[in-house]
This record gives sequence, C-alpha cells and structure tokens, in this order.
Amino acid sequence: MKIAIYGQSYNSNTSKSTHPLLDILLSKKVIVYLENDFFNEIKKDKVSAKKYSPFASFKTLDHTYDLLISIGGDGTILRAITYVRDLAIPIIGINTGRLGFLSTIQTNQIKEAINHILKGNYNISERTLLSVQTNPENKDIGVLNFALNEIAVSRKNTTSMITVRTHLNKEYLTSYWADGLIISTPTGSTGYSLSCGGPVITPDTDSLVLTPIAPHNLSARPLVIPNDTEIQLEVGGRENYFLMSLDSRIATLNNTTIVTIKKASFKIKMVELINESFIDTLRKKLLWGEDKRN
Repeated sequence: MKIAIYGQSYNSNTSKSTHPLLDILLSKKVIVYLENDFFNEIKKDKVSAKKYSPFASFKTLDHTYDLLISIGGDGTILRAITYVRDLAIPIIGINTGRLGFLSTIQTNQIKEAINHILKGNYNISERTLLSVQTNPENKDIGVLNFALNEIAVSRKNTTSMITVRTHLNKEYLTSYWADGLIISTPTGSTGYSLSCGGPVITPDTDSLVLTPIAPHNLSARPLVIPNDTEIQLEVGGRENYFLMSLDSRIATLNNTTIVTIKKASFKIKMVELINESFIDTLRKKLLWGEDKRN
C-alpha cells in the first residue's frame, strides 16, 4: 500500500498524533510519502530526521496512491482535497483540532484505526463537491475551482449588506438582501451553513442547501434543492467588489461578475471505519440527546 500524509502545520499539538502514526507505519510493509513542507518541518528535529529517513516526500499526487491521511482538523482535510482533486484517492483524517466532523480518528485511536485500514476493514463514503465558473474568469480561482464544504459570497470592505440575485436553472428565485449567501453540500451542512441556521443533511443525500447569511428579509430561509441544479449569482451593493470563498480559499470578484455554481464532475472518497457512521458522529459531536436532566 502506498500512503500519502498531509499536515498544514507541525507543532507540539500535531506532533502528538504525527509520531504515533509514523511509528506504526514504520512497522508495517507500506510505502509512505509525506507532503514536502510538512516533512521538512518534521526533519528539523535531527532525531526525527534519522528515524523517518525511510519515508519520502511529495509535492503532487497521482493515481498510484492508495490512501491519504490528513493530520489536523477539518480545515486540513479541506486543504488536502486540493492535492487529491479528481484522483479518487480515499481520505481519512486524524483529528488534532476541535469538532472534527471530517477528521474522525482521535489520537488514542490511531493504532487501532491504522490496523483496520491496512486490513481493509472500512467503508467508503462518496462526497459531492461543488464547482464554480465566473464570467469574466478570475485568476485567483484558477484550477482549484471546487469545494467540498461550501461556496459562499459575502460583502467586502463594507458594513453595508449586499444583494445576491439568484437564479436556479436559469429561473429567477429571489434577491437575497444579506451579508452573503452560502451554497453548501451535505458535507458542508454541518459547518458554516449550520451556524447560519441551515439544516443538517446526511452525506448520501442528493441535495444542496442555499443558506443566507444574516438576511434582512425576515422571510428568507434556507432552501434545499436537488444537487443537479445550476445556480447563478449576481452580486450588487455599495462597494464595487465582493468576496467568494471556496471552503477556506478566498477570491475577490468585481460586482459585474456572474457566478455559476453546480455539482462537480467528481467526488471525494472519505474513509469510514466499520464502527463509525455519520449518524454516530453527528450524535457525538453535536451532543444530540444530551441533557443533564436525564
């Protein structure tokens, strides 16, 4: 098995997960590559540099990889998918962050989880992504024109609200008068969209959700739509520019820009251990059913 490992930062917190992971992989007959910058940080410690010398580094991935392990929080996984793209490499995350809806392995579970994965004891959950096109094209977006969680448009350099004129399959829906608008996948429904009042959607649901950010129209509510819907946005406001975020990547667009969002042509494969499920994660992370009175 050929395994890629990605981390955004190497510090006292992430090292508590990184070293146990690398130690167990050293004892297995697997080929391990670490993301170049992440590996260079680890090798600054001479002991670690010598210990993990059998491992190599990568700057890009290809179809020869069997698995990518992300070390960090959910934001790290969102960065990791920019390496995976449409290669269909399964991803699993070790959580060194806080909530961790995507990064589900805790530090004390690493050894057990890796043993299960190497034996093939896991399921694959395929996750829908969004893709975006802008007219005119925006150079800040480039080839990374996709998002696993959400695409959002929001105000820039102003306290004034913006107007987001929205069409679904070329039919006019409404003009949101708000701080912005979130277009979320089921995966992203437990993130930014949820904090703005959007519903939780199970990952296997063929839906998207439009969630306004602090709308001034009190009747504006989140809307669930089929995931094959083409969404077109036109933004207006007192300023000449607005922000568009693709997960954690941000671009500045001119108000004359027309934004078209639709389901991406590929999916991301998330690894789920046999004893885990989205429902189980939802109950644990959001503390559903937890009540001190019970």
